[in-house]
Amino acid sequence: MTTARDIMTPEPECIDAESTVLEAARKLARLDVGALPICGTDHKLKGMLTDRDIVTKVLAVGKDPATCKAGDLAQGEAVTIGADDDASEILRTMSEHHVRRLPVIDGHDLVGIVAQADVARALPDPQVGDLLEAISS
Repeated sequence: MTTARDIMTPEPECIDAESTVLEAARKLARLDVGALPICGTDHKLKGMLTDRDIVTKVLAVGKDPATCKAGDLAQGEAVTIGADDDASEILRTMSEHHVRRLPVIDGHDLVGIVAQADVARALPDPQVGDLLEAISS
């Protein structure tokens, strides 16, 4: 049985909720990733910040990325997956919530991220195709 722990990218870097969106954008560029977990001062996951969020929720509406806080873009509780959840749960969760990345939680700790690309590398083609179709629709 393939689990989230088996296919995740471990030790993700977070952006602090109090950091500016500009700092987050620079970190996204430096790490060459499309999303970062947003973590609070308590080191708990507050949400996910994507490059798309920066464009649609900050730049497109005229907000200043140098003053807007990353934490302001966190929307409710983040969709997550347990580290020991199996591949079928990963596929179900990504499909149901139309997300391309899932923070992986072990207890209360963020231990990794499962991205669509991780799923594509780890699972058989038919499952990946079904996931892509579900996320894209």
